[in-house]
Amino acid sequence: MKIRVLGSGAGGGIPQWNCHGEVSRAVRSGALGTSPRTQSSLAVSADGEHWFLLNASPDLGEQIRKNSVLHPRGEALRHSPIQGVVLTNGDVDHVAGLLVLRESHPLVLYGTERVLGFLGENSIFNVLSPHYVQRQALSLGQSFPLRDARGDMSGVMVEAFAVSGKVALWQEDESKGDNFGSEEGDTIALKLWREGAEQDAWYYIPACAAMTPDLARRLTGASLVFFDGTLWRDDEMIIAGVGTKTGRRMGHMSQTGEHGTLRAFADLGVKRKILIHINTTNPIIIEGSEENRKVRDAGWEIAYDGMEIG
Repeated sequence: MKIRVLGSGAGGGIPQWNCHGEVSRAVRSGALGTSPRTQSSLAVSADGEHWFLLNASPDLGEQIRKNSVLHPRGEALRHSPIQGVVLTNGDVDHVAGLLVLRESHPLVLYGTERVLGFLGENSIFNVLSPHYVQRQALSLGQSFPLRDARGDMSGVMVEAFAVSGKVALWQEDESKGDNFGSEEGDTIALKLWREGAEQDAWYYIPACAAMTPDLARRLTGASLVFFDGTLWRDDEMIIAGVGTKTGRRMGHMSQTGEHGTLRAFADLGVKRKILIHINTTNPIIIEGSEENRKVRDAGWEIAYDGMEIG
């Protein structure tokens, strides 16, 4: 299967537009060993011709322009290799790019019933005309083929399953307690494989609040995992002086700490591990930094825009 990293940053990208913190300053100035990152999304294809997006970031227009595999082809005046979008949650940095896809192009939009319901309640997403865009609810724990708007199979198989997380920020309800009204399935992971080759399945998990026993079991021995790389430490934004929320409050694991990603993955035997959805405060993106060295010594790669696999 072909995988293209369209964006590897968390909400706001790197550097975030209004962030003047140490990491953002380094990237903005073009410091050696740094590179900008747009907001997280992958493109996947079984044949290199028909592509599906995993999340649609606010930077999608720029990402399409930078990736020729997503450019129109042939003689038709309107065409796109993009066949559909699979959403892992309702966060703004994963759904706002849907508005870029409003130009009367046939697509299939996959998401949980709850996330599709949130979009249905927000009239701005009506620009995705139902005459062209089919909305397909995901059933958690069941494998299914990604199909284009004509119903043709793409060769990409998917299983969606719930992971620890929270409801999207714009859907939080403080009257509903400490979890802000979150429900199981508000954050999901995707297991993907080429039809007939489930033994080579890989995982896309750009948001995850905790490594549960079930998730550890699923990931043990996996060939490839893209995993939540938002923060180096839980209180990173507070320490940096640019925010008031911890990683746990935002629904993200951090790399360090007793329950951090480095420790959680240490014994899972994942063959290739890639951090994605990286926040503008996270020093792991600075080549040569102590934090960068530690994640690499632990066997992790760090996603970057334009990264290709397969």
